[in-house]
Amino acid sequence: MNENEPKYGLPQVAMDRRDMLTRCGMGLGGLALGQLLAEDARGESNPLLPRGAQFPAKAKRVIHLFCNGGPSQVDTFDPKPLLQKYAGKTIPGGNLKTERPTGSALPSPFRFRQYGESGIPVSELFPHVAESIDDIAVIRSMHANVPNHEPSLLLMNCGEARLVRPSLGSWLTYGLGTDNQNLPAFVSMCPGGYPIQESQNWQAGFLPGIFQGTYIDTKKTALNELIENVRNDRIPRRQQSLQLNLLRKLNQRHQASRPHDGQLESRIQSLELAFRMQTEAAEAFDVSREPRHIQEAYGDGVHARQILMARRLVERGVRYVQLWHGAGQPWDNHDDLEVRHRALAREIDQPIGALLKDLKQRGLLEETLVIWGGEFGRTPVVEMPKKGANAGKINGRDHNHWGFTMWMAGGGVKGGYVHGATDEFGFRAVEDKVHVHDLHATILKLMGFDHETFTYRYAGRDFRLTDVHGTVVEPLIA
Repeated sequence: MNENEPKYGLPQVAMDRRDMLTRCGMGLGGLALGQLLAEDARGESNPLLPRGAQFPAKAKRVIHLFCNGGPSQVDTFDPKPLLQKYAGKTIPGGNLKTERPTGSALPSPFRFRQYGESGIPVSELFPHVAESIDDIAVIRSMHANVPNHEPSLLLMNCGEARLVRPSLGSWLTYGLGTDNQNLPAFVSMCPGGYPIQESQNWQAGFLPGIFQGTYIDTKKTALNELIENVRNDRIPRRQQSLQLNLLRKLNQRHQASRPHDGQLESRIQSLELAFRMQTEAAEAFDVSREPRHIQEAYGDGVHARQILMARRLVERGVRYVQLWHGAGQPWDNHDDLEVRHRALAREIDQPIGALLKDLKQRGLLEETLVIWGGEFGRTPVVEMPKKGANAGKINGRDHNHWGFTMWMAGGGVKGGYVHGATDEFGFRAVEDKVHVHDLHATILKLMGFDHETFTYRYAGRDFRLTDVHGTVVEPLIA
């Protein structure tokens, strides 16, 4: 088996038709751009061509709503009324410490009420999301490895907290390709700049670079700023074709003596994708083309706009869309939690609620897996004030990786369902615990893959998203 050949039998990405002809000495590396693009459309040399999964999938695409910083589970989807009884008192068993000193119980300042036929309680922070609770599976027993942002972000996105590994979006686009060859297969939208760990959150790792996420700064609205360098208005398209053809010939000549140069191969493929994007990107990202009632349903603001963009992208065949919220003002509320959580939720509740209804109305929710959550949760007890940012304030929560909440909707998920539980105070997952590796294994199964055999051979070893861990959470699957 070739070292870079996927174990479960997908076409080898680095060894394409051009490379084969070069090795055979046939010298046909300088084909014209138009011919090559036509061949890409037929799948002869395009690593992003749609491919079937290992077995029939329930979901075909993913929208991942990432709340950067760690939303509080006891203030959103995991009510703990016992905290009120112990307000201002030490919780039995002592202080619940994760990273910093903590104090007495801090009851949620937000009211919960039951929604839908399932009667699942949801905080007043998310009334619009709650209207679709019968389509949502709430996982209250998530847990991770450490209470630190950087490793927890990488664990949630890449399945590994320290080493360079491909992200979930990269794994899925590697395994499935994409249905639209004129748009990126994997898009990561984050307004105003990168989150913590920056592009590592959507990295391709040891996979070919074409599978890395394409970053979009949705704070910008003009297309030439939203997607930089996607257009060249100075010269006609035919001239661009000739220039790209020349560049391709030079790159291929350079590549002839450097077979399996992943960076060079990715550069060639990225240039071709950028050329093709000119025909479709403007239309896909222009939410003003939506009817007025749709725009009003999603609401105003950058997050409403990017969530509507996500629906337009998956509707056009993009495989994986990740939406970042709280990159600049994160959910990391060590103080003033009531004010800050309320403000953050107000930015995304209405558009997420509209997204779920919109997808369902269009018949897309059944095949679109929507994921919501952060890298961990927060303590049910107050973080003790310290010198610096929260000096003198006793109204926030510290990081908590021992127990937190995420939810999934659509894509074969069992709606109106609560899985697992934290303890009576909401600190630690105690019932039907779900580790991040288990979540990844479940997502892969929904997308048609066995996480144990969906591998990529690198450095003499078969790697997988879940490393040597993970168990599919079958009760989450409808």
